[in-house]
Amino acid sequence: MTPHSRSARLLAEAAGTAFLLATVVGSGIMGETLAGGNVAIALLANTIATGAILVVLIAAFGPISGAHFNPAVTLVFRLRGEIGTAEALAYVGVQIVSGIVGVWVAHLMFEQGLAQVSVHVRSGPGQWLSEGVATFGLIMTILFGIRAKANVAVMVGLYITAAYWFTASTSFANPAVTIARSLTASFSGISPADVPGFIAAQLLGSVAALGFFGLVAKGERENPPA
Repeated sequence: MTPHSRSARLLAEAAGTAFLLATVVGSGIMGETLAGGNVAIALLANTIATGAILVVLIAAFGPISGAHFNPAVTLVFRLRGEIGTAEALAYVGVQIVSGIVGVWVAHLMFEQGLAQVSVHVRSGPGQWLSEGVATFGLIMTILFGIRAKANVAVMVGLYITAAYWFTASTSFANPAVTIARSLTASFSGISPADVPGFIAAQLLGSVAALGFFGLVAKGERENPPA
């Protein structure tokens, strides 16, 4: 845990998650507006903006709160014993609320109605598998990045940029993001009915990634370099 106060950590999580969702939804609106019906161009715009903001937000807030911005990430660090239960629950609550605020800010910036509900259907085995794979890869990127003392901000930004395109779901990989995106009727939305399936897949993917990381670490302990 960082030396910053709990209030500072929660404020960092709130600001980071809100800016993340404002970027995801705002760039989706902008991309769809300017793409002239070309969905690939709209998705590319959405991808670049999201990957870029993740690098900035993780670099800025990582030293304060750990820059989770994601209940799946918080769950993993709770299971690793690096954050307490009360703190983890506070993180998750802040992530969900601030994510919704970020969506509302995006709506206001583009002069759209504040309260919206998505009708964008994202359901089925391919979508659920995609979310499991996307979240597994995200957690793997974070854990192995930390272990390698690499630039995790850049790694996560690049991973999400890639995962937008190699997963059928466009890689939500985040329960707070999934909930918030159900409250926008824009390009980046998800139908509320499809949220539980996404979240279940995300949580399973995150726990599986933690298990995989543990197996690799165990193998290294059992077979140390000569």
